[in-house]
Amino acid sequence: MRVDRAWLGLTLLMLPTLLVAMDVTALILALPHLSADLGAGAVQQLWISDSYGLMVAGMVITMGTLGDRIGRRRLLLTGAAAFGVLSLVAAFSVDPLMLIVVRALLGIAGATLAPSILALITTMFPDDRDRGRAIAIWATCQFTGGAVGPVLAGFLLQHFWWGSVFLAAVPAMALLVVAGPFVLPESKGARDGRLDPASVALSLAAVLLMVYGIKQLAIADTVAVPLAALAVGAALGVAFVRRQLRLPAPLLDLRLLRSRPFTAVLIALVFSGLAMAGTGLLVTQYLQGVLGHTPMTAAILFAPMGLGVALGTMTAPALTRRMRQPTAIAAGLAVSAVGGLLLTGVDGPGTLPLLMAGIAVLAFGAGPLFALGTGLVIGSVPPERAGSAASMSETGNYLGGSLGLGLLGAVAAVVYRAHTHGTSDSLASALAASGHQSTEQAAATLHTARAAFTASVHVNGMIAAVVFAALAVLVLVMKPAPDRPAQAAEAAAPELVASH
Repeated sequence: MRVDRAWLGLTLLMLPTLLVAMDVTALILALPHLSADLGAGAVQQLWISDSYGLMVAGMVITMGTLGDRIGRRRLLLTGAAAFGVLSLVAAFSVDPLMLIVVRALLGIAGATLAPSILALITTMFPDDRDRGRAIAIWATCQFTGGAVGPVLAGFLLQHFWWGSVFLAAVPAMALLVVAGPFVLPESKGARDGRLDPASVALSLAAVLLMVYGIKQLAIADTVAVPLAALAVGAALGVAFVRRQLRLPAPLLDLRLLRSRPFTAVLIALVFSGLAMAGTGLLVTQYLQGVLGHTPMTAAILFAPMGLGVALGTMTAPALTRRMRQPTAIAAGLAVSAVGGLLLTGVDGPGTLPLLMAGIAVLAFGAGPLFALGTGLVIGSVPPERAGSAASMSETGNYLGGSLGLGLLGAVAAVVYRAHTHGTSDSLASALAASGHQSTEQAAATLHTARAAFTASVHVNGMIAAVVFAALAVLVLVMKPAPDRPAQAAEAAAPELVASH
């Protein structure tokens, strides 16, 4: 594929990447508006927001392998067409159930996008350096879209109805479907064949139950159901792994985990996603519940986190000119640890600049991991297995985000209740209760609640710092062994060999 056509194809792929990321985060701001219009209850609101991510997490493994077998461009264009049509339907949903179902179907369509795009980038850019730059641009678009999404939603909701948030993705998908056959190459793995239905069912059920259980731990009144979901999901996951190890053509090639850098990056993606998701959850609540900012203002003040990751991914390729990729990733993770420590000093409106600096530094340091790490995962496998490798990377991201919302959300709740001596369950309940109290009582309630939640932010910052520091050490320790034969190292991680 000619170089100029490859970069033109990358430009085409970046537009839907940017707008889908914007669409996902914009829903957070649009949720109160559409819930009021459709009459959605609390549980329905939860499913409206979660159904998309659950289905992406559950289907991305299947879609990555399916693209390897039937063709990445064919799967991408099919998924893009479905995503565009379903976005149009979502915009005109007439009741909560309809929107929940459409959002779940959007998740299935969305699961085709990232693994297909990453696998196509591998085909379009055979040169290691060009591929690294291309993946960095892709990651930048993802995180920039995530940061800009709430701001776009605020603009659209101010001038149009809530359905306009979904319509934003339609033109981009239409352009991809029309122009894709002319500028994108078709590629697929060397082995054709049918998918194993049992493996598909096991992977979907295992991931859905695990993600559901983790999410419910943070919000459920009782832990019995979430723990049961986690137990069953783990059992199905074990059955899935055992089946993959027996099949001659598995849905997910677990032999990829034999590569030390591959495994280290996957672990880093999961736990960095955990730290960032937990930090995002607490900081957005802190901006609104403790500092009293409106959702729109909070979205703008929170933008440095998404923009920090975007800047970190953009600068990552330049780092590889001065150091090896694992060193660059580890250095970035160490910077993220410093960002976590900055959050432990946040206390009141006067430290808002420190808060914004903390989330920006934490996110900036994670940029090299998402850019170089994703490139390492994709480049560590033969091109015919690029879709499968990309699906493992995406699954790690989703699991990490869910773990962060669930586990760090639960830790924050424990810290909050301890500091309020059990008199309040959450910051939201304290804010609601203060509205029915006298001025003096309300002031005391709010002071206690806000101080308790600030303590939760401090604990989260410390946990994030420890997680990022540990990941930096892990990435350095799990570099390719020095005595590894050159040929084997090149087969396992061509980018690392090329950087010598």
